[in-house]
Amino acid sequence: MSQRSDPLERVLRAQQRFSTASLETPSETIQRVGWAQPALSACLRAAVELKLFEKLTSVPKSSDSLANEVGASPLLIARILRHLNAEDVVAEPEPDTFVAHLTQALTEPRYSQGMVYTYDVAGLSFRQLPAYLKKTDYEMPTKLEDGPFQFAHNSKVPFWVWLAENDYLDAFNAYMAGYRQGKPVWTQDGFYPVTKRLLSNKTSDDEVLLVDVGGGMGHDLAHFKSEFSQAPGRLVLQERPEVVDSLKTLPGGIEAQKHDFFTEQPVQGARAYYLHSVLHDWDDESCIKILQQLRPAIKAGHSKLLVNELIIPDKEAHWSATSMDFLMMVLGGIRERTEAEWRRLIEKASFKVEGIWTFEPGAESIIEAS
Repeated sequence: MSQRSDPLERVLRAQQRFSTASLETPSETIQRVGWAQPALSACLRAAVELKLFEKLTSVPKSSDSLANEVGASPLLIARILRHLNAEDVVAEPEPDTFVAHLTQALTEPRYSQGMVYTYDVAGLSFRQLPAYLKKTDYEMPTKLEDGPFQFAHNSKVPFWVWLAENDYLDAFNAYMAGYRQGKPVWTQDGFYPVTKRLLSNKTSDDEVLLVDVGGGMGHDLAHFKSEFSQAPGRLVLQERPEVVDSLKTLPGGIEAQKHDFFTEQPVQGARAYYLHSVLHDWDDESCIKILQQLRPAIKAGHSKLLVNELIIPDKEAHWSATSMDFLMMVLGGIRERTEAEWRRLIEKASFKVEGIWTFEPGAESIIEAS
């Protein structure tokens, strides 16, 4: 699957989306949104469960043959494949004969399991959102343990607790890996100037260069290490004990440390403390508490706070940012923030915003503070 980082490609994709929407009649829009897209999601979910995509190759196969391989009704498989072809997921070179198209990517766990997570977990939450809003007289959801997610899934625990209790944690982790595939990386050219902003101050090999707070499986630090392998200083990944215990391997030069970011930061005087997609999971009060735990560790004139998050623009927001904002709503009663909201939040935690770097519309931004 393409990395999709070329600027011209991004412009052409935006124009294609606009052209599709502007050329549709109202009836066609209702058909697409009302049942074509839900049917696509359902077909993809069923195909993943049947491992249908693993059976599709560059060699044409009939729906009967594929149905036999996956053990399903031939007519059902034919109908699923017809819609997947109509949506350009598979190709149909001859009548009732299909070959792989986008389906090679859907054999990878980061995409196939991502489909499981988005349909089973997030999808149900979205489908029940109107009923939840009506029930609450259209109040803004703000409660982590009593919001659209709990209403949809008949639960009383936060969604990440529910994931672990219902065997969806692996699917969620796979989804996150797939979600970040092809997206701009904060260290790449044209995004945040790492060399100028982080590496200009001399850091010894014994000192900590970068602390990834709540850094998950260490993907960001691994990428940083590959891009700046000669940079002096230690790289520290901090995560909950169960996450650290689950780590099988980390690239050389990356240390894993068990840490709760609601407690005081144990690493003092690092060059940078980096939080990627951490704060958007929490309300303002919790975010301020998280940031305040970092404040005592900051070395004046040396340390930086780096927040990697979506920023909703004041006008003409990109669909990927607005849809992520709604995903945050249905999962945790939380939201993505505007630039003004981010500035207020960071300043309330006794930091000063030094600059904001954004690579492209709809992508994440780096907020640097001190």
